[in-house]
Amino acid sequence: MRIGIVLVIAVAGFTASANARTIVHAGHLIDGVGNAARDNVSVVIENGRIAEVATGFVPGAAGDEVIDLSNQTVLPGLMDMHTHLAHQLSRTSYMDEFTMNPTDVAIRSTYYARLTLLAGFTTVRDLGDDGMTTVSLRKEIAAGHVVGPRIFTAGKSLATTGGHADPTSGWCQPLAGDPGPREGVVSGVDDARKAVRQRYKDGSDWIKITATGGVLSMATSGDNAQFTDDELKALVETAKDYGFQVAAHAHGAEGMLRAVNAGVASIEHGTYMNDEIIKAMKKHGTYYVPTILAGVTVAELSKQDDYLPEVVRPKAAKIGPQIKGTFTKAYKAGVKIAFGTDCGVSEHGGNAREFELMVECGMPPMEAIKAATMGAAKLLRAEDRLGSVEKGKIADLVAVKDNPLTNISTLRDVTFVMKDGVVYKKDGAAVETARASKK
Repeated sequence: MRIGIVLVIAVAGFTASANARTIVHAGHLIDGVGNAARDNVSVVIENGRIAEVATGFVPGAAGDEVIDLSNQTVLPGLMDMHTHLAHQLSRTSYMDEFTMNPTDVAIRSTYYARLTLLAGFTTVRDLGDDGMTTVSLRKEIAAGHVVGPRIFTAGKSLATTGGHADPTSGWCQPLAGDPGPREGVVSGVDDARKAVRQRYKDGSDWIKITATGGVLSMATSGDNAQFTDDELKALVETAKDYGFQVAAHAHGAEGMLRAVNAGVASIEHGTYMNDEIIKAMKKHGTYYVPTILAGVTVAELSKQDDYLPEVVRPKAAKIGPQIKGTFTKAYKAGVKIAFGTDCGVSEHGGNAREFELMVECGMPPMEAIKAATMGAAKLLRAEDRLGSVEKGKIADLVAVKDNPLTNISTLRDVTFVMKDGVVYKKDGAAVETARASKK
């Protein structure tokens, strides 16, 4: 029985009637799998899926909607494999932990999610929050109550006591207490297993560990190893039991190598990656998610007085600039790379700047685009439904005015966004509509 209607003003629209199709006329199509763009292509969409990718501009029948992008370049929905939708680095970030309520964080996350989708990123992997914000955000976006990208979330990152992602590092002793597996803090093998199981209970999709120190945590080292081999083995084994893959934040070489050999799916940042680690990553098939943008951002912020805490500034100044060189080395060596920005360190919605940095560091534009489409989909083990414009795939499409193969910066100005066959942005503007939810 209908007991109420909730109206939500959201960016959505252009959903077709039951028997109608949506036909997108693409002047140029980069499909996420081919090595060249295709000209004058029609993408036929039915019930949120791609029914056909046809050469030429297919005319619409009665009831069909034809979207004319014949003077633009169409791509698969872009995918960012390292975001933090619950946070945005600012001058007040460290104090926000004490002044913001969980509801404040959750409401802000909806704003960041909207910015991300309208920037053309239809799928993200979120790698660390308070434990539940992005789990709830994922559910509400999927239900149509909130506008944002499709989310695969790790929930709370796992840390060692006092390590990067220990939520109480830097707090005074009366407040710090002794957080444990429930809060994502591990000291020993039993804690490691329990922490993974807690993430399963919370509803996470991935496990994120902080294998080394980090830049923004309130600790002096940004690169020391922070898990033992036994703890890493327990984390990865337990994750496998529960159907999880593991992403490992890592700057320093020792902790990074331990994580790769333990069987993590991806290394995040990878700042001091060396030849031994590269060899191990290629052996194990480990992905590298570079987050060059985060390195550039913290290096820039380290030059400003009173922006970052004094214990953080030297780490940001030292580690940040290293990531560009690491990316170039890893790419030339043939390490598998998936696109990731660490947005939340940099500004949400500015994700596409990472493409420019990847190209600047030696990756051809097409390969950078594939890292954010099929490369990312393969890391997620979702290549059967995401990452390319092919028959049977979910209808996630974006478009830009220029050719990104000759002007990669055009990806900063996405003019069209479709997710699940629903248009969220058209002609460069958000599509606003009221949606009703029955209870």
